[in-house]
Amino acid sequence: MQLQTSSRKRVKIKCALQGPSSSGKTKSGLYIAYGLCGDWSKIAVIDTENRSSELYSELGEYKVLHLEPPFSPERYIEALSICVQAGIEVVLVDSLTHEWEYILDSHGAMPGNSFTNWSKFTPRHNAFVNAMLQANVHIIGTIRTKQDYVLSEKNGKQIPEKVGLKGV
Repeated sequence: MQLQTSSRKRVKIKCALQGPSSSGKTKSGLYIAYGLCGDWSKIAVIDTENRSSELYSELGEYKVLHLEPPFSPERYIEALSICVQAGIEVVLVDSLTHEWEYILDSHGAMPGNSFTNWSKFTPRHNAFVNAMLQANVHIIGTIRTKQDYVLSEKNGKQIPEKVGLKGV
């Protein structure tokens, strides 16, 4: 360990763009990526959206890694590692939602105690989060949103009430 003076020169951004389908998350992410490095060839998209990232190929010659199901944390970690080893400077993970849905679906399919079953998935998900945080590249993730509801009591009945959008 060594104490040193703070400096912004080595900081790598980790951010997420959240919105509903067709709100511009991928295209915005590509523009931000280009703003960070100024070179389309140093940008990679980890595409879980059935090749939709290639809709924006007119922007520049960025790299695309098509990630196919299953969307396990380990496959995302492997894809990120491939990008880092290739010398990519900015990785756009489009989308992070598929990893979380994989975790929820796999957990829901397990027999037994739901609470204790989380101990099998939390370390895997945390390993993916840590892989992103520790990677020496800028990372931009996209997250889908959906309408969120709460149950409110009205006239003795539980009524669903919209409370805005929620990231998935």
